[in-house]
Amino acid sequence: MRVPCILIATLFASLSGCIYTPDIHQGNIVSQEMVDQIRPGMNKRQIAFIMGTPLLQDPFHDNRWDYIYSNQPGGEDRMQKRISLFFKNDALSGVQGDFKPGTLPSVETNKDVTVDIPKIERDKTLWQTITSLFGGDE
Repeated sequence: MRVPCILIATLFASLSGCIYTPDIHQGNIVSQEMVDQIRPGMNKRQIAFIMGTPLLQDPFHDNRWDYIYSNQPGGEDRMQKRISLFFKNDALSGVQGDFKPGTLPSVETNKDVTVDIPKIERDKTLWQTITSLFGGDE
């Protein structure tokens, strides 16, 4: 009876090193391709369209957005990258951090095509929408 217990204990001890450890991603996923798309003079809405909303946005300093990305692949050492964007009069004026703008040649955009990201304005709240479905006040 002791032999099977020892065998099972040895089997579990040998398999304990084979445990799967998932990758742990935290923060905003920021890639070099995203950083290469931003240009000085872009407004905050254009930056948010490319980069997403910032992880840290200081309410006392509206002119700075911080993006932090942390990755720990499969139990290895944690890697952390950050980038800070600085604005002046709602236009991008500077970039600081682990990502630098790429050396890709800039492509002249066609002056006839302008992409403007519309601001979302909601006329009704969720409660007003639900009550209007049931014939409530509009």
